[in-house]
Amino acid sequence: METLPLQGKVFVRDLSDGETVDSFFLVRERIRREKRNGEAFMKLQLGDSTGTVDGVCWDCSDELWSAGAPGTIVRVLGPYSVHAQFGKSVTIRAMRPAEPGEYDPLDLMDGPSAAYGQMVEDLRALVATIQKPALRELLDGFFGGDSEVWRRWSTAPAAKKYHQAYRHGLLEHSLSVAQGVSAISATFPGIDRDIAVAGALLHDIGKIDAYESTGGAHDLTDSGKLHGEIPLGYYRVRRAIEDIPRFPSDQAEALLHIILSHHGQLEHGSPVVPCTREATLVHMIDNLGGKLGSFDRIEKALSEGESWSGFDRALSGAAFFASRRTAPEAREAEAEAA
Repeated sequence: METLPLQGKVFVRDLSDGETVDSFFLVRERIRREKRNGEAFMKLQLGDSTGTVDGVCWDCSDELWSAGAPGTIVRVLGPYSVHAQFGKSVTIRAMRPAEPGEYDPLDLMDGPSAAYGQMVEDLRALVATIQKPALRELLDGFFGGDSEVWRRWSTAPAAKKYHQAYRHGLLEHSLSVAQGVSAISATFPGIDRDIAVAGALLHDIGKIDAYESTGGAHDLTDSGKLHGEIPLGYYRVRRAIEDIPRFPSDQAEALLHIILSHHGQLEHGSPVVPCTREATLVHMIDNLGGKLGSFDRIEKALSEGESWSGFDRALSGAAFFASRRTAPEAREAEAEAA
């Protein structure tokens, strides 16, 4: 395969049914499957900064399998199609690892809308508002600049796929949830703000043990598959609490309950449902943050002029973006409203 100039990059959101794709993508997932006749084929999840698309290689040699390792930047050649039953995919005719200088990394990696330095500053300012000494010591221990937890937590993704699945995503998500919890704590009576904010910052801390990243590809670790991110987070926070002398037992109980219950329902992976004001608040804002993060992901994947997405599993429906409507569509909508 010949080297493409950088301006030859074709983004996932701009692919058209029937076109031949010749571009660079990040391999986010690789699976070996079998055809009906028993022969192996390879299925990849290919991505860039605008979204993901399946790549299927029906004649999968050992060389192609090795080239498609998760986290690898590859050049892919093949037709793109939209199938009524199987969805969107690229049939891979040829593929090789990309060479340095052939692609722009910014075309392939998604990231937070806010600058990393600003998020760190906002986090430090929020932690500084915690008045309970034991909670403040716990948070300082986790999020201190020389902490191993901080190094991993601040760079980890918030999820594998659906929201903020990129570097610094966990920091972005946890900070936004904690900021929302802090703001709403002043609105409703009876909420212990320090407990709620601390729980919001720590609710997903188990993800640093449950996920691993290779390049821009994210997957579950063995511990993530065997135990799950909620138990891993619970044990990590509980061990840290036990290392702080005279940590108030009522604060420990309230904080750990938030971590255990933040998914909201047993069928969603929480071993208990929220039973306190603080746990209910964190669960609700966490769920809201994940939903709104999905809107960000979906909008980036829309082509120019598109205002509706297709069905999205995270939203259980389609997403609409009024600001993306073309001028004629907007005028038509205004006329109908009048």
